[in-house]
Amino acid sequence: MTDPARRDRLRELLDAVVDADNTDVGDMARSSFASEFHFSREVRRLTGESPAALRRRIMLERAAWRLRGGERVTAVAADEGWSSAEVFSRAFRRSYGVPPSRADNVEFRLPAPNGLHFHPPQSLWLDSDGDKKEPDISQLMVAHDIADTAYLIDTSTTLSKEQWQEHISPGQVVLDWDGEEPSVGAVLGAIVWTKEVWLATIEGRDFPGREPTQPESTTPEQLAAHHADLGNRWSAMISDYTAEGRLGDTIIDALCDPPESFQLYGIIAHVLTYSAHRRQVARGMLARCGVETRIGDPLEWMRGN
Repeated sequence: MTDPARRDRLRELLDAVVDADNTDVGDMARSSFASEFHFSREVRRLTGESPAALRRRIMLERAAWRLRGGERVTAVAADEGWSSAEVFSRAFRRSYGVPPSRADNVEFRLPAPNGLHFHPPQSLWLDSDGDKKEPDISQLMVAHDIADTAYLIDTSTTLSKEQWQEHISPGQVVLDWDGEEPSVGAVLGAIVWTKEVWLATIEGRDFPGREPTQPESTTPEQLAAHHADLGNRWSAMISDYTAEGRLGDTIIDALCDPPESFQLYGIIAHVLTYSAHRRQVARGMLARCGVETRIGDPLEWMRGN
């Protein structure tokens, strides 16, 4: 059963509006388990259009796209729910300024108060609000990485001490210089420790000890607390350098032989790449312990947040 808190109500309402079986607002309302009054009010509140006007425009856009693809007017009119080809033709001319026979001369999108349009072949497209700041993909990935890591560590609190430390995958190595990660605790600890190492490098701190992230010396609860603090620092560091336009700054690590240089944005990409890999490895290991987890998809996480 769908968690009500995670339902996409706009998506449900739009499904009802464009469903071919719903010939009027009453049908739309019943299919979305709402009264006709409430359904109409919600659609207008969320889209700025009445259900009937929204449906009519979306169907006209889809019809125009189909006509541009060479389909016959009579077939399109019937499929899109018009009572006759003549009625459809009049509606098309009023909306596009040309008859259906000249659909090739028009863009199938019509003016909309909400940026919501038909999207070929059977989807809808909602334009973003141009007045708002463009979404930052890197910020999304950083936030999701921290949240998903916290989720997996929290999920691991259901494991026994033996399961947390058990060598489920003997000899498992993600990166040679990090050594073996044979247990759930080792994999999740490596995610946290990697951020700690790079933060120390960026902040000019001493190289951190690994004991607080080793499964033999820490519990999931302790690792969770350690990660919460570290995640906040990691996120704040990225935000600060981003705001200052300094993600292109370079660190020259003299401890390497020979010395190596790392740009900040490359460090962040490195951490995110191997964190994502380890999180999926941890999911597989948890499954072998009989623990179910969410799949870790950013899209799933966005729906819940």
